[in-house]
Formats: sequence, C-alpha cells, structure tokens
Amino acid sequence: MIKPAAYQNMYAGKILDMILSNGFRIAAIKVLNLTSAQAAKFYEVHKERPFYNDLVKSMTSGTILAAILEKENAVEDYRTLIGATNPANAAEGTIRKYFGESVEKNAVHGSDSDENAIIEASFFFAELDRV
Repeated sequence: MIKPAAYQNMYAGKILDMILSNGFRIAAIKVLNLTSAQAAKFYEVHKERPFYNDLVKSMTSGTILAAILEKENAVEDYRTLIGATNPANAAEGTIRKYFGESVEKNAVHGSDSDENAIIEASFFFAELDRV
C-alpha cells in the first residue's frame, strides 16, 4: 500500500516503478480513501499500541493506493525493498529511504508474513478483482 503522504506528494509512479523494476507483478491495484472504521479494522492488530489512533488518523488523511504484488518470495523481497519502518534507519536504495518522511509517514505498508498478505489482500480486493 502506498500511504496518503506519499500519494499526496506524487510518489506513486516512482514507487510503482521501483516495485516493477524489482521483478514484482501487480495482480490487483486500486486507489481509494479509507474511512476511519476501515482503517481501524485494517490495523486492529495494533489496537492496544500507543500509536494506533495516530496511525488510523494518518491512514485516513488522504488517498491510498492498494495493490497485490506477486513474485517468488514476495513478502521477504518486498520487505527488503521498502526498508526499515523509520526512513532514517532505512538502507540506501529502499522505498522508505527515498520517499518516507518519518515513522508515521513512511511512504508504504507491506505485509509481514504470507498469512497476513492473504488477509490484507482480501481486505482490499474481492477474488474477481485479481488478475
């Protein structure tokens, strides 16, 4: 997912280019605005954490781009490509190093496991939306 700050800063095309240049295939993609209820549900795994309310607020502050990416070892390779959560700690050449502003505005979200990737893909896309 390309988060609101990165989308608003017109980085979506550059981010998608990095993703495609690293061998990923886009199986589904959509642009949308999350409601507070939708963002709260998507991030409910973090409900008890102190940053939860700020995360929900940030994710509803503007447009996002959600996508399902495919590639052998997609989750692991994408996590490497996006870099550390804090852009200041992200490796050179990563999406968050180039386009992230802060921990809260770190440009992109990426699933942390194959299981969560399936859950998160199903949150945004119906079976018929996928190529």
